[in-house]
Amino acid sequence: MFDKNKDELHKIKICMGSSCFARGNQKNLDLIELFIQDHKLNAEIELIGSRCENRCSNGPNIEIDGKLHNHIDSGSLIDLLNNLFLSNNFQNSK
Repeated sequence: MFDKNKDELHKIKICMGSSCFARGNQKNLDLIELFIQDHKLNAEIELIGSRCENRCSNGPNIEIDGKLHNHIDSGSLIDLLNNLFLSNNFQNSK
């Protein structure tokens, strides 16, 4: 099996600034890592952390493939990940 070029990977960028981290991104990071592992998506998704994005009042913030998602809690995160990465459209694009 070959590794995808980094440009072909889906990118999840999670804000690790102190406000977002304290408001839920610590838990969200664990959920994302578990989701990637459970669904064997390591070769499809690049998970990166970022410093404060200066959007603290809307946090916790997570960006997926360039689209910013605000006020992300664990329930909305699981729904978002399921819709984006377990849908038929994603499965057919592999």
